[in-house]
Amino acid sequence: MMNSQKPLYKNKLNTIEVRVTDLLNRMTLEEKVAQTLCIYAKKGNFQDEQGNYDEDKAEKLFLTGAGRIAEVGFVENSARKMAELTNKIQKYYLEKTRLGIPVIFHEECLHGQMVQDATCFPQPIALAGTWNPDLIQNVFSLVAEETRSRGGHHALTPVADVAREPRWGRVEETYGEDPYLVSQMVIAAVKGFQGEQETINKKHVIATLKHFVAHAQPEGGSNCAPVNASESVLREVFFPPFKEAIQKANAMSVMASYNEVNGIPSHKNKWLLQNILREEWGFKGFVVSDYYAVKQLEVRHYVATDEKEAAYQAFMAGIDAELPLDECYSNITDLVKEGRISETKVDEVVGRLLEYKFRLGLFDDPYVDAEYAEKFAGSRQHRPLALQAAHESITLLKNENNLLPLSKNDIKTIAVIGPNANKVLLGGYSGIPKFYDSVLDGIKTKVGNEIEILYSEGCEITKPGDWEATDEVIPANPNDDNIKIKEAVKTAKQADIIILAIGGNELTSREAWNENHLGDRASLELVGSQNKLIKAMLETGKPVVVLLFNGRPLSINYVNKNVSAVLECWYLGQETGGAVANVLFGDFNPSGKLPISLPRSVGHIPVYYNHKPNDRRGYLFDDVSPLFAFGFGLSYTTFEYSNLKLKKSKINVNDSTIISVQVKNSGNYAGHEVIQMYIRDSVSSVTRPVKELKDFQKIQLKPSEIQTVTFEINPEKLSFWDSDMNFVIEPGEFEIMIGSSSRDIDLQRVKLKVT
Repeated sequence: MMNSQKPLYKNKLNTIEVRVTDLLNRMTLEEKVAQTLCIYAKKGNFQDEQGNYDEDKAEKLFLTGAGRIAEVGFVENSARKMAELTNKIQKYYLEKTRLGIPVIFHEECLHGQMVQDATCFPQPIALAGTWNPDLIQNVFSLVAEETRSRGGHHALTPVADVAREPRWGRVEETYGEDPYLVSQMVIAAVKGFQGEQETINKKHVIATLKHFVAHAQPEGGSNCAPVNASESVLREVFFPPFKEAIQKANAMSVMASYNEVNGIPSHKNKWLLQNILREEWGFKGFVVSDYYAVKQLEVRHYVATDEKEAAYQAFMAGIDAELPLDECYSNITDLVKEGRISETKVDEVVGRLLEYKFRLGLFDDPYVDAEYAEKFAGSRQHRPLALQAAHESITLLKNENNLLPLSKNDIKTIAVIGPNANKVLLGGYSGIPKFYDSVLDGIKTKVGNEIEILYSEGCEITKPGDWEATDEVIPANPNDDNIKIKEAVKTAKQADIIILAIGGNELTSREAWNENHLGDRASLELVGSQNKLIKAMLETGKPVVVLLFNGRPLSINYVNKNVSAVLECWYLGQETGGAVANVLFGDFNPSGKLPISLPRSVGHIPVYYNHKPNDRRGYLFDDVSPLFAFGFGLSYTTFEYSNLKLKKSKINVNDSTIISVQVKNSGNYAGHEVIQMYIRDSVSSVTRPVKELKDFQKIQLKPSEIQTVTFEINPEKLSFWDSDMNFVIEPGEFEIMIGSSSRDIDLQRVKLKVT
């Protein structure tokens, strides 16, 4: 009998639709609007000086309710503290508000939850270099479970932006320059975060696709700058990762981008948020604003006269919730009373927001186990996955005379040199992992007492600072660097080989969220005295191995011309040292492939591989090609491709065929290879790229082992957007290319006739 007395929305035996409808019918307008609002839970606003929950502060903030709370975890809270805090806040909402509506806690989870004691994986640009979607799904499944164990429900990631502007400081947050590769990585990340069911169990969280759209090719490489792109470019390049993740992985949330697209800020762009996202793609989830972006319609874009007008424009365009706090959306109540927004529209939006609280099970089982969270988050058992991800992220760019892998038997002393040799290098949106080892730590652990390890910093990249808290970036002092370089030379002369860790740091490539907090660059050269340090190391006559740590592609012409072995490491997460050491000494054969092209200079931008045929004619006195191409990456072994053939060399426009190739490990080491398939439409009604990635497979082969790899070529892979914005296949000849990178010399070709 007790169950029958419950309101329908509190009875879990009812369908979600019935529960949402019943709850909406009970809510006042103010309670409905509260569901679109957010409270920013930075330390202090409802905690005491020790970080403990302060009920008096909280009650003043919570008032009639809120839809969500932002970043309760933050970096100051341990797993136990966060779990206890979310439980207390939920208890307040369930027991002290009129209708007992729980809140959603959203968290930053770019490559691990951005909190204390979470497992920290490589940055997304590094994860993309693994070309391993199964690994990416496993990584974010673990991130989701750690986040949920602490009380989080909604991850503000993955970044689905296609990065075609290396000057932009947020490249590290992306999965690279190619829409197909980005799509596969983002699909995998969403499946990891959410699972693959309609409901979201207590090991998963809601994923957010961001930033919709074209955020990663800003004008001049300047964060949030305008994007002017044709509809065909939007559809061919920037839309696919979002569309694919919605339709193939059921992504439940989307975040609009700060920028304007063709003159219309994304936060008021009905064509993007309604016509494309909901009507064309069938998106059923909810759309959130980027932080402070609704207010920016007034203060940066100047398309709204005040906060009320900004709220009206964003809400009517399709922004369901304002993050991270209420600057504008509380005005929705007055906008309804004034008749500018209908309460029916409010019900539609709030119904969506409530639906996902029911899907998360928050009305029925909102609490978490703080003791379990403390044991689970960042636990030692999670380190092997973080190490695997770091291993597979490392890309071997150069290895003259097989300098790598190193043999312990041939070396008595190693000099570990460089500004990135003994630093914590996690990149942006990082938490504080329980464990971290530097390159120096990893090499020392690897060799033990067998080899003497010497260390010298060599130079600084910038003066020390924090990715978030440090606004002004102070260059290193050249005079101080000169002294450090001399010390490094003395150290290096005592060694048999030099391991040189250089590149960038969290201050030289980061989100530029304000004019006093910059991170975009007008140059891609190594910052400071690093080239001078490299030259000094080479002049010792010792063999040099360069390790690059960076968040964006860098122009490393001097390194490439003069150094024998180069490894691109990006940011590898908490297992940096162990992963690097294992690769250096051959315990793991590097298998990474570049997810983004490395330009020769900033003047070579754009440098993405999938350019149009009338592009890249050449430059006076310089090579037009990238220094290292998309998809490129060496191994300690070699692979031979042969017997490339189509099952059917002629098909009709509705048909499919299979292409196969034999791949042989022709070297002396077991290794992984990423077989890449590119397609070119030879003659078409509108111009098409010289090649486009359409599929890939990562395989592992022992020495002399041969494997036949097959790919399906179906209508979707042969279609494009024509001048009328129809997705079509045009009969004619297609060139199918398979190989180890996007470089022409690495590809074999066959022709496919489509009738």
